[in-house]
Amino acid sequence: MTDDRAATSARIEALSREFDGIVEANALVAIDDEHDPEGSSTAFERAHVASLLAQAREHLADLDEAMDRLEQGDYGRCEQCGEPIPAERLEARPAARTCVRCAAAGSR
Repeated sequence: MTDDRAATSARIEALSREFDGIVEANALVAIDDEHDPEGSSTAFERAHVASLLAQAREHLADLDEAMDRLEQGDYGRCEQCGEPIPAERLEARPAARTCVRCAAAGSR
């Protein structure tokens, strides 16, 4: 889980630099998104990076919550049914809060 957290933190830093670079580059040029043929792709790129950044921050928060559950002794137990979450699921999704059965039931 610590490796995933470190990788996610590094991803956030890289995406933040990329986002700041996009914003900075656009500030140097007077862009009219509505009439500039490059404006729409620039706006899309900025929105795309912002979305990836938000996802990475959410994943980091999920990992931090999982680490809190680990410290409290609640890690690896389904929040819905209370049964243990299989090790395979935790390996694939370290921040998992539910077992597969409860996750599937919640997505319906």
